[in-house]
Amino acid sequence: MTSIIITGLIALVVGAGGTFLMFRVFNKKALREAEAEAELLKKNKLIEAKEKFIALKSEHEQFVQQKNAKLQEKEVKMQQREMQLNQRQGELQRKSNEVEVLRETHEQQLTLLESRNKELDHLMHQAQSELETISGLSAEQAKERLVESLKEEARTNAMSYINDIMEEAKMTANKEAKKVVIQSIQRVATETAIENSVTVFHIESDEIKGRIIGREGRNIRALEAATGVEIIVDDTPEAIVLSAFDPVRREIARLSLHQLVTDGRIHPARIEEVVNKVRKQVEEEIIEVGKRTTIDLGIHGLHPELIRMVGKMKYRSSYGQNLLQHSREVANLCATMASELGLNPKKAKRAGLLHDIGKVPDDEPELPHAILGMRLAEKFKEKPDICNAIGAHHDEVEMESLIAPVVQVCDAISGARPGARREIVEAYIKRLNDLENLALSYPGVVKTYAIQAGRELRVIVGADKMDDKETELLSFDIAKKIQDEMTYPGQVKITVIRETRAVSYAK
Repeated sequence: MTSIIITGLIALVVGAGGTFLMFRVFNKKALREAEAEAELLKKNKLIEAKEKFIALKSEHEQFVQQKNAKLQEKEVKMQQREMQLNQRQGELQRKSNEVEVLRETHEQQLTLLESRNKELDHLMHQAQSELETISGLSAEQAKERLVESLKEEARTNAMSYINDIMEEAKMTANKEAKKVVIQSIQRVATETAIENSVTVFHIESDEIKGRIIGREGRNIRALEAATGVEIIVDDTPEAIVLSAFDPVRREIARLSLHQLVTDGRIHPARIEEVVNKVRKQVEEEIIEVGKRTTIDLGIHGLHPELIRMVGKMKYRSSYGQNLLQHSREVANLCATMASELGLNPKKAKRAGLLHDIGKVPDDEPELPHAILGMRLAEKFKEKPDICNAIGAHHDEVEMESLIAPVVQVCDAISGARPGARREIVEAYIKRLNDLENLALSYPGVVKTYAIQAGRELRVIVGADKMDDKETELLSFDIAKKIQDEMTYPGQVKITVIRETRAVSYAK
């Protein structure tokens, strides 16, 4: 038993020693592996460090190359600038030399010119002496004749020079061209409007006149009281005259009479009912016409009262020309002319439409219609340049913008075109006679004809009494005299005709 225990103990000790030996062997192996792994890790880190160093070095070299490239580029630019400066310096030196040569040449020419002037003075004295001897005229007399000759030559040259300058200005100077266009057409005259204050109401038979008058005139008195229009019933067959300065009142009276006559019931109560109904219809139509006009012309933001005044223009006329049609035409002309002149066409169109609103106010103040229209526009918050264009279109206030003369000119163009307005026959004939007589007052003129309603004056001169240059001068003088002394719409074209006729007879 004891031996068995001892044997077991010995085996236990031997096993423990073997385990210890085995642990020592394993520990050494792990240490070697750790050392190998550390050595490998060290080598990897060294390789990574070398690669990073190489990358940084490459990046630095690229940066240095870029810097060098930029420096080289700047150096090239500096060299180019230096070359340019050298070239400019050479050009300046060359030009300086040329200027010096020109100055010397100029001085030589001045010297030569002075010497020739002296020679010319000497020759002129000799010629003057010879002329006095040959002609038997004194120096003063010869001088007077020479001055007259120079005057004629200077006038001819001046006309040619003016024409050349005007042509050059039209082609090269846009700003000056605007001023020339406006100033050349601004001289068109405008005249005071003559109003139609009578409307004729036609009826089928004279029997209706009695019904309109009524018992003891009560119907006609009711009509006059309700409409504010004087109704004249006289011996004129099948017609009744409605007289009033306000065209809207006349229109209300005309429409009311038409409804009463058509209906057949004419008595004071019915008259008041019809007149009130027609008055509302006319007011609605006035507003509708004003709105439609502004929409057609593309004008926005007008005050409702201004729109109503535009509608009232439909019932107003001057020289037989409907005021609304005239204002629409002026608005379109203003827009066209403003576009051609580089101005604001919308403002010009607005001012053109509103330029005559002073003719249709509800009251009748003692003011010119241009001033009244300007104040109405100011009252309803229109812009200052538009208000000024309205007030200045008859030169009653000073013009403050280029839109004002455009409106004035377009107003004159619309009223002055052939067929736009009625003109008194006597005044028209007198204007044509004055045109012809003015041209006949010049020497050498044989016949004159005012044609195209006074828009053109043809002047026939004798071929043996003046030459071609003198005809140009005559045309210029007649135009200037007409412009200074006569009042006329639009412009007058003066055509001077010089012809030579050769007549033979075959026998």
